[in-house]
Amino acid sequence: MKIFKSLLTLTAFSVITAQAATKWDLDPSHSSLNFAIDHLVISETTGKFDKFEIKTEASDTNFSDAKFSVKIDTNSINTSDAKRDGHLKSEDFFNTAKFPSITFEGKKFDKQKNGKYKITGLLTMHGITKEVTLDASFSGEVKDPWGATRVGIKLNGVINRYDWDLKYNSALESGGLTIGKEVRINGNIELIKKG
Repeated sequence: MKIFKSLLTLTAFSVITAQAATKWDLDPSHSSLNFAIDHLVISETTGKFDKFEIKTEASDTNFSDAKFSVKIDTNSINTSDAKRDGHLKSEDFFNTAKFPSITFEGKKFDKQKNGKYKITGLLTMHGITKEVTLDASFSGEVKDPWGATRVGIKLNGVINRYDWDLKYNSALESGGLTIGKEVRINGNIELIKKG
């Protein structure tokens, strides 16, 4: 009986160990969070956030059970125009003095086909939290020349900034709005296995 109990304990320990989540660190020098928005109907303005953090855990090698959180420094917004960046940080837009960060808490990492995923989570911006779903592709694991294990994830999605009360705008005489409502998100994320 004691041997049987010992075997059960050992088996349970082995299962728990096998399912232990692996932690991954962001490689900021090979990662980016970018966005694009229509300007004057006829073109688009692009930008990025220079500072952000991502915490990720996954026990499945294909990341299907991944848990992750993203924290973006809104003051790091960069559209390659200092005057415009200053306006985006003001109360007309992000109001970075009051809301210094944007967060995304991942809830689901649903596998589709051919390395494609749907990532669903809670996006908090400008003091408002909404559920959003982004398209993602997972390119698998690779060993780098220095022995570290890395994975690459690409993100794409569209949100309506008005849903987060970012409504600054003006109308054009010809119709339409100076600044589009839809924001197109594009992220390239490279993670390094911890340890």
